[in-house]
Amino acid sequence: MSRLIVVSNRVNPPSDEGVGTAGGLAMALAAALREYSGVWFGWSGETVETFTGQISMQKVGGVTVALVDLEEQDREEYYDGYANRTLWPIFHSRTDLAAYERSFGEGYQRVNRRFAETLAPLIGPGDRVWIHDYHLIPLAQELRRLGVANRIGFFLHIPWPSRRLLTTLPQHRELVESLLAYDLVGFQTRDALEAFSDYVERDLDLTIVGGVIAAEGRSTRIGAFPIGIEGEAFADLARGETARAAFDRVRLSQAGRKMILGVDRLDYSKGLEERFLAYEQLLADHPDWAERVFLLQIATPSRDAVEAYQEIRARLDGVSGRINGAYATVDWVPIRYVNRAHRRDELAGIYRAAHVGLVTPLRDGMNLVAKEYVAAQDPDDPGVLVLSRYAGAAEQMEDALIINPFSREETSEALGQALAMPRAERIARWRRLMDGVSRDDVAAWRDTYVAALDLEGADGEHEHGDSRKVS
Repeated sequence: MSRLIVVSNRVNPPSDEGVGTAGGLAMALAAALREYSGVWFGWSGETVETFTGQISMQKVGGVTVALVDLEEQDREEYYDGYANRTLWPIFHSRTDLAAYERSFGEGYQRVNRRFAETLAPLIGPGDRVWIHDYHLIPLAQELRRLGVANRIGFFLHIPWPSRRLLTTLPQHRELVESLLAYDLVGFQTRDALEAFSDYVERDLDLTIVGGVIAAEGRSTRIGAFPIGIEGEAFADLARGETARAAFDRVRLSQAGRKMILGVDRLDYSKGLEERFLAYEQLLADHPDWAERVFLLQIATPSRDAVEAYQEIRARLDGVSGRINGAYATVDWVPIRYVNRAHRRDELAGIYRAAHVGLVTPLRDGMNLVAKEYVAAQDPDDPGVLVLSRYAGAAEQMEDALIINPFSREETSEALGQALAMPRAERIARWRRLMDGVSRDDVAAWRDTYVAALDLEGADGEHEHGDSRKVS
């Protein structure tokens, strides 16, 4: 029986109870593998003195995982280097933070080649291979060189940059051409799909017909497949015992005040500094909100070895401290800034306790926090979602208050509108948002993508047709 083999940089399935600290992507991939029997392959996160390619097989949360260790040099050049100091900033429109070093690119190619050589023996006849995210763009090309003829798909979870931004990357052409080794390349949004198509047509001088690129004897289908969450399951989680305890604890600490909530990985793409400044603008423009509201920002640290992440953490410490120093009273702190991860069931309760969900990335592929916030709400007294137009989720979640996160005045005004919104309007907006979260869930994303990966004509080539699915 054919299997689905999922490949990602890190393998982080949820615990057997499904309530660990695994993020939205991990939950989505685990759900896919529980539906389609298979294996989740990737880096263990551990380093060894010499790469051996030895695989450790485990069963975690109902998912079979295959883990491989990398060398320390691999981590420095492939992960900290090319993936997170070169590709990540470019793909998030921060070319000013991008580092271009030849050793980074060499390490990136070396690790993708090592992944391919380790993975290839695991792939059986008829297996489908689903590769995820910017760490592993060249992996299909490396697998093809080893003779793997199976259907291979790629899904990009982060934004695809505009053509002008991408061309700042040395060897950008080679990177994009490596994507043509896939049978299907998927993006989160129409915007990302159009940016990729623009590059292919103008820089590679290729024609896209019905969502299919034909080049050098093979065809690659492209499409937009917006990722979702297990919406109804997350709503159930928000009503569970642990979530209720978290809800009660937060509501007690609110002392009758309204809570604005941000939940993000600590990253310069999330717009956290701009968010703090917009909240400060609210306090400055509307002194009547003093001591009646507070902002809880949960920002989980990541990539501490990368200098840009050390800098954003220091800036946020400084900005939050300055705002609290300027506005706090003896019994009110305007910003509660927390730098630790929380269990998903705890987060569900915290989401439910928040009167406003503030999701304001400067650039984001989708942002599943926005969908989790909606799913966690009390249908009879829901909160309001304030959402950046630069989050991929904004294409689907039009009933949120959509804002430009670069404008502190616009964000401040939206916060004021959200805090004062009548209950009837909150309920009407939430119902439409929740309908979308439930309809366009992770199962719909998974099934639509896998169906498109399986799609081929009688001659073995892709049928022409647009595989995009954007609501």
